[in-house]
Parts: sequence; C-alpha cells; structure tokens
Amino acid sequence: MAVAPERCARVMTGMNRLFTSIASVISTYAGKAITFVGAILIILVWAVTGPMFHFSDTWQLVVNTGTTIITFLMVFLIQNSQNRDSAALQAKLDELLRAVGNAREGKFIGVEHLTDEEIEELRSELEQLCESKEQAKSKSSGSRSTKKRAAKAKRGTTHGGAAAAAAAAA
Repeated sequence: MAVAPERCARVMTGMNRLFTSIASVISTYAGKAITFVGAILIILVWAVTGPMFHFSDTWQLVVNTGTTIITFLMVFLIQNSQNRDSAALQAKLDELLRAVGNAREGKFIGVEHLTDEEIEELRSELEQLCESKEQAKSKSSGSRSTKKRAAKAKRGTTHGGAAAAAAAAA
C-alpha cells in the first residue's frame, strides 16, 4: 500500500515544526548562565566521585560518553538556530531592498543563492563603485574648500589678513 504524498508532506511538516520548537527551547536555555553553572556542577560532582570509583575506566567513560552525546546533539541544534536566524535576517533584508526605490533594481534580493565566486564578483564591483564615489566626493569637496578659502582671503575675512590672502592664492 503506497503512502499518499500529501500525508508524507504533512508528517514532514509536523516533524519540522516539532524539531524547530524543541531546538528553539533548548538553544534558548543552552545560552543562559544557569545552564553553564549547571554544567560546571555536573563536572564537579563527577570529579568528586572519582575517588569513590577509584578513577576507573568506567568512571571516565561516563563523562566522555555524556559530553560526546551532548556535543553531537548540540551541533544540530545550533546549526538549526543559525539557519533560521540567517533565513529570517535575509527575508528582512530582502524586504528592505524591495521597499527602497532605487536599490539597484532588485539586484541584491536573493543574493544568498549565488555561488561564492558570483558573490565575490558582486562584492568587488561594490568596492570599486564605493571607491570611485569617494574619490569623486573628495575631489569636489577639496575644490570647494579651496575656493571658499580663496574667497575669504580676497574679502580679508580670514585670520592674518594679507598673509592669509597670499597663502590662499598660492
């Protein structure tokens, strides 16, 4: 008997929601100070019980197995949280880019789907554009400030009078 694709999709959606809610709760608590204190207490209890178990291989295996299992599971939970956070942030940025009228005609919406090489090309293009704008801006502001100083010197409004006028003319 074949399972209907809709049923599989519902089951997968339910599993994803359950995993997301569990991952959210665990990652929230894992990042709190009390959780760190709890982990330290567990390690202290383990260390204190060492003499009772004569520091046996089994005693060492308990902490090694426990930490390995917790680390293994936390990798998946942390990755899930990172993926959700990145996707949410990307959606927010896409909405901002969509809402801004002249945001390079939507060129950046969906940029996270490009290859590394394509992203690097886009980044280089933006750096060059930024550098050329900065150069143009510094040229125009530099010539404006020189003109202002010369005009002030002609009027004699700068400190130092004739010496300033001569310096500005030079």
